[in-house]
Amino acid sequence: MKNNYIDELFNDVAAGTRLSSAMIEVLPMDDGSNVEDFLFESSPDCPDIVPILPMTGNVLFPGTITPINIARDMSLRLLRKVAESGEYIGVVTQRNDYSDIPARSDLYDIGCLAQVVKVIDMPNSDVIAILRGSCSFRLGEIVSVKPFLMGEKLPAVTADMTESFNKEDRESAKILARKYSAYLKSANPGDITVKTLKEIRGPRMLVNFIASHIDIDVASKQKLLEMTLFGDRIVALIRHIQGLMSMEDLRHEIQEKTRVTMDKQQREYFLNQQMHIIQEELGGASNEAEVARLRERASKMVWSDEVATHFSHEMDKLLRTNSASPDYSVQLNYLNLMLDLPWGRQGNFNTDLQKARKRLDSNHFGLEKVKERILEMMAVLNLTEQRKSPVLCLVGAPGTGKTSLGKSIASALGREYVRVALGGVHDEAEIRGHRRTYVGAMPGRIINGMIKAGVNNPVFVLDEIDKVQTNNFSGDPMAALLEVLDPEQNVAFHDNYLDVDYDLSNVLFIATANSTASIHPALLDRMEIIEVPGYIMEEKLQIAKQYLVPRQLKDNGFKRGDFTFTADVLRRIIEDYTRESGVRQLEKTIAKMVRNRAVKVASGEEAPKRIGVNELRPVLGLPLHQDERRGAQPRIAVVTGLAWTQVGGTILFIEACTSKGKGNLSMTGNLGDVMKESATLAYEYIKANAASLNISDEKLENSNIHIHVPEGATPKDGPSAGITMFTAMVSAFTGRKVRADIAMTGEITLRGAVTPVGGIREKILAAKRAGITDIVLCDDNRSDVEDITQEYLSGLTFHYISEMSQVLPLALVD
Repeated sequence: MKNNYIDELFNDVAAGTRLSSAMIEVLPMDDGSNVEDFLFESSPDCPDIVPILPMTGNVLFPGTITPINIARDMSLRLLRKVAESGEYIGVVTQRNDYSDIPARSDLYDIGCLAQVVKVIDMPNSDVIAILRGSCSFRLGEIVSVKPFLMGEKLPAVTADMTESFNKEDRESAKILARKYSAYLKSANPGDITVKTLKEIRGPRMLVNFIASHIDIDVASKQKLLEMTLFGDRIVALIRHIQGLMSMEDLRHEIQEKTRVTMDKQQREYFLNQQMHIIQEELGGASNEAEVARLRERASKMVWSDEVATHFSHEMDKLLRTNSASPDYSVQLNYLNLMLDLPWGRQGNFNTDLQKARKRLDSNHFGLEKVKERILEMMAVLNLTEQRKSPVLCLVGAPGTGKTSLGKSIASALGREYVRVALGGVHDEAEIRGHRRTYVGAMPGRIINGMIKAGVNNPVFVLDEIDKVQTNNFSGDPMAALLEVLDPEQNVAFHDNYLDVDYDLSNVLFIATANSTASIHPALLDRMEIIEVPGYIMEEKLQIAKQYLVPRQLKDNGFKRGDFTFTADVLRRIIEDYTRESGVRQLEKTIAKMVRNRAVKVASGEEAPKRIGVNELRPVLGLPLHQDERRGAQPRIAVVTGLAWTQVGGTILFIEACTSKGKGNLSMTGNLGDVMKESATLAYEYIKANAASLNISDEKLENSNIHIHVPEGATPKDGPSAGITMFTAMVSAFTGRKVRADIAMTGEITLRGAVTPVGGIREKILAAKRAGITDIVLCDDNRSDVEDITQEYLSGLTFHYISEMSQVLPLALVD
């Protein structure tokens, strides 16, 4: 009867019906014995070297009939040969599916001896072999690979070799059958395997039948085959069934929850796939390669979960956008910008204070206070784990080295250097960026600077911060800088284009300015102001010798020592041609002299190796500042005042004269309203106190007085010339001369008091350059003078006053 049934089985396979190994396992034999005796053989008669059939994707258990698809020519030759002879083969599962001719290490140790029942050629050119498992064996060495694998058959101790079962094993097998039946009814209602399970009698066949059919991975099935006790195999199968039932319960729960709404990921995947197909149909190129590149870069980024989530959402937008659409390139540029930003990438940081000091000294002469502040900052950063840097603002006249000092600080600290010029910036969007809704939107200068730096802790120089344009319809850039330069806020700086917070707390911001007058008070409060003073004569002389002359020689093709500037020549250039707080004009003038020498050398003319004073006038022309040199004689109503400008301190002359009239006051010289008010205050004070000033009432009533400040093309304003105008008026009314070697500055009041003014350091340097020996200041400015290095004060005498009348004995001569 068994042969008739196998023939029926072949017919079912040829007809394409589903093959169930249980169809043969439950048949009674003609002689009344159970089919289990037919299927299990504990020691079949076969040689020690048997053909080996590598199986992929499944495990053959003893007592089961399993159909397999044959794809390899080597396997097909083997099966056709043994199908005719009926000899046994060893069926061993491969550890992986990649090797066409597996080595011994690619095969598991335990396999199953089997017979090939039949090889069936299907109508669709597939070949199916039906195998009947007999007993387990241990695979020894592979002895040959052609025309098919041959290997050693060694005995194996497994659960299939068990001859008898105790009551506990039989009860466990029944429990296993019930659990598996319950699982099948839930997972696949109507499966005929449930009916088959009820008809299987033998516990060994029942367990192996379930092991062969259960939906678990191959490695787990192999472990079941290798178990030595049937009880262990039953327990393992029960655990697997429980896991499958849990997964099935979870699947039912998910299906119930997603009955109305599709799972989000599946829905997005489905829609994205449709979008790809639509794009290809419309002629758009697939963007999968570009997306893969972006995802690979994103996987290496060190950023917060918030940023990662935002990037993922933006990636989804890119996937939904047609690559032929203009929005695609906009979105792609945005994602590339996010990946270009140094989110968690820090650069090197120099902690050697001595090395930093040498680097600062090698690039800049003087500026001791600035250098000390930088070293203090480095020391604090070395002693604390917190890497938040202060916000510095270098304030000084043009040419004093503020911008180059920022670069030297970056070099001393060992950090990357970024510079952003803020002069003329009038749009808030240049700081915070444009929103991406606008055509041509782009990030602000801060974010672009961070991309340029490539690290999140550079030295970031905001050059000419006082030149930012404010009060316009495009927003206030100065107000936008508040967030950038506030250590409490820049940890989450928000750029409108980036649209996600970016941490700027590790950046060392250094702003530069010529004056703090135009800087927003709130912004000024967030910065630590460091004054970068102008240079005195001696400092300029050393800077010229050590830095400017060697640099210009190199820039113009000369070597050090080809020719030199004498100290007298450099001093004359500084005094007569480049009266300034910095050294920018000095370097230009030296460059002009060097270029003149280059022309002579290129023309073959003989030229001395030392440039003398006699060569200055032919090249540079007449001295530009000879009129301000010391040696002028005292004059009536001509007073030297001190003023502050954006290029540093300077001296100015206040002139006054009287004429017949009715006591009128007039002023010329392009004066501002504040300066005119100071003149009016001085005149009214004189009229009120004429007697104490030895001025007759008749003189005041019958005289007009005129105030003039030379260089009328230059606008002038401010209250600091009040005391100077008062002195000039008194000199004009009394006819007493004013000392030429004295200069003064101070604001006045209607009650005759003198109040303090600013810019004292710059004004003192201007007086020293002009050869002034005595300076009159408000008594409240004494502390400003005490803060100045004594080297700058040598040769100067200071007079401190609190009342206007106190200046007259100091300035006027009898």
